[in-house]
Amino acid sequence: MIDAIRAAGIDRPWEHQARTAEHALRGESVVIATGTASGKSLAYLTPVLSALLDGSEAPNGRGATALYLAPTKALAADQRRAVGELAAPLGTAVRPAVYDGDTPVEEREWVRQYANLVLTNPDMLHRGILPAHPRWSSFLRSLRYVVVDECHVYRGVFGSHVAQVLRRLRRVCARYGSAPVFLLASATAAEPGEAAARLTGLPVAEVTEDASPRGELVFALWEPPLTEMRGERGAPVRRTATAETADLLTDLAVRGVRTVAFVRSRRGAELISVIARERLAEADRSLAGRVAAYRGGYLPEERRALEQALHSGDLLGLSATTALELGIDVSGLDAVLLAGWPGTRASLWQQAGRAGRAGQGALAVLVARDDPLDTYLVHHPDAIFRRPVESTVLDPDNPYVLAPHLCAAAAEIPLTEEDFALFGPAVPELMPQMERRGLLRRRGTGWYWTRRERAADLADIRGRGGRPVQVVEAGTGRLLGTVDAAAAHTTVHDGAVHLHQGRTYVVRRLDLDDAVALVDEAAPPWTTMARDTTAISVLETDAEVPWGEARLCFGSVEVTNQVVSYLRRKLVTGEVLGESKLDLPPRTLRTRAVWWTVTEEQLDAARVGPEVLPGALHAAEHASIGMLPLFATCDRWDIGGVSVPLHPDTLLPTVFVYDGHPGGAGFAERAFRTARDWLTSTRQAIAACECDSGCPSCIQSPKCGNGNDPLHKRGAVRLLTELLRQAPPGPGPRPRTDPPAPVP
Repeated sequence: MIDAIRAAGIDRPWEHQARTAEHALRGESVVIATGTASGKSLAYLTPVLSALLDGSEAPNGRGATALYLAPTKALAADQRRAVGELAAPLGTAVRPAVYDGDTPVEEREWVRQYANLVLTNPDMLHRGILPAHPRWSSFLRSLRYVVVDECHVYRGVFGSHVAQVLRRLRRVCARYGSAPVFLLASATAAEPGEAAARLTGLPVAEVTEDASPRGELVFALWEPPLTEMRGERGAPVRRTATAETADLLTDLAVRGVRTVAFVRSRRGAELISVIARERLAEADRSLAGRVAAYRGGYLPEERRALEQALHSGDLLGLSATTALELGIDVSGLDAVLLAGWPGTRASLWQQAGRAGRAGQGALAVLVARDDPLDTYLVHHPDAIFRRPVESTVLDPDNPYVLAPHLCAAAAEIPLTEEDFALFGPAVPELMPQMERRGLLRRRGTGWYWTRRERAADLADIRGRGGRPVQVVEAGTGRLLGTVDAAAAHTTVHDGAVHLHQGRTYVVRRLDLDDAVALVDEAAPPWTTMARDTTAISVLETDAEVPWGEARLCFGSVEVTNQVVSYLRRKLVTGEVLGESKLDLPPRTLRTRAVWWTVTEEQLDAARVGPEVLPGALHAAEHASIGMLPLFATCDRWDIGGVSVPLHPDTLLPTVFVYDGHPGGAGFAERAFRTARDWLTSTRQAIAACECDSGCPSCIQSPKCGNGNDPLHKRGAVRLLTELLRQAPPGPGPRPRTDPPAPVP
């Protein structure tokens, strides 16, 4: 193994790499949580390659095997390249292979039979490998190590699903007599050992001291200037983060600075690429082709070509979604642009760390969106630079997550009571309910899956909400890409502007039955944004805390949402050009929420009368949603909210903030537990904004279904001041987290 490390040009591993390898070689699961480009790959590859090289033969004569899990296909493919380079001097002793949805059918049998290091993702493990475990028996019987890379990504509902997939993997491995050691790698995170233990269900040692050398990182906070334009309700409008980032990407490319711009949305990534290429063409036509976009939904061959071009230096600039955030080796990058707060401090440092990976100095620029949280952060930099990264929030016992995985486990190997401890304390309560619903059938001492459909298909581990919608060019029938089902109503509705590889299309028709969006190439001078309406009802209150006369609550709710129209906005300024109605079906979501109520006496004390109340509640709701990502590992698109002057379930003025995932994702619970600090920051963000009556930097929301009407900035400040005046110090109590089991 030492020879292999030296062949890779590394004379001596750093302390954190050596400690990680020592834990693994002793058979202890371990998580290494150090900065970007700190050599985590070598830390876990050392014991993995050692196991593959040591010559010990498994009972089937195959030798030891290892499984590598990455959250994205791009990262798995990049690691395959890195492993290939490291193992090249070792001949055929190490046989790495990627096994994912892009792997050709003719190659899959070879991977099952001969590869000893399989690189895949949780989706393929869940849907492809575990349901077909008899065909993988020789690989699983010899499985020595499971590498879980970028494990901080596994949070919320996605993380909860992956936690249950890993428990299913452990169970199937035990069937074949193996007990693999888990090696986890993470960006710097709070309590990484605890988070890794929740993810795997095993005790996990942690290595957090980073001994790797670091180049200087210059970090800039950039607030776009105000324009002369006026937005909704006459509010001042800042230049968009998209336009500002495109200008910065252009300037850096002209100077030969290799740059990646990270953008939150697929549309934003495409738009920045379009604007930058147009402006580069004006300055130097040879540079226009050296800037591109990268996002999910591209065809496999498009993604691989872009990754290769970036790695080789053929591309000077790339505007990318978080699909490129995770671990891909892009050595030689000089700068990173972040178009808006990425959602968590962990993601911020992960993205910023993409530059300067070879030890050279680097530049990172956070370009603030016109958003309460972004505005708060650029004016309160200590909230970024002097606070620790967030704890990972996930809940494997969420019954909406657990129930379908129990079905999948029963289909793999019949469940017995001995398995209950593996899958968590909620299992004994769930099993009888699943029997009554005909999901599982008990025979003797075991529970069996007896339906014809595949049990693994019950669990949508990324929460996409159904099969993806295919985006098809109407005139040619060419498949352009896909859109997640959950996002289809808002992104590829009739009339929506859709960007793909720098080209602009307009959706002619969205066919929900066939999951197809037909598009025509066009060049409208606007973008589109969907508008929706939301209603909410309380199903069960799990916890309630008095704040004087006010009440802070946490529990289960049902949310009904419907996309009703879309706005057309100018490309650069964001000016609203018009609104068109849509006829789409409503969607219902059962989830978890935090809510607070106020009384008539408190409204009087806050000088919030009936004419001000709807706008004050609405403004407080918007701002609190915008600020929650500072306290929970989410962004504002993971959560939603509703404010009602008189809610039928509480009979009081009420503000709700809910998780945007079935069964909840842990975000609302985190809000409940940190409510005092969360709502205090919300009040500060509104009060500190320089606008007169509210703007996108404080109380206006980019996804408001009511057109940001009504809103009352001063009323919100007075209302939150009165609410917080009687708030108890410290965090709230931990609520009970055992809601009734759902029907998968």
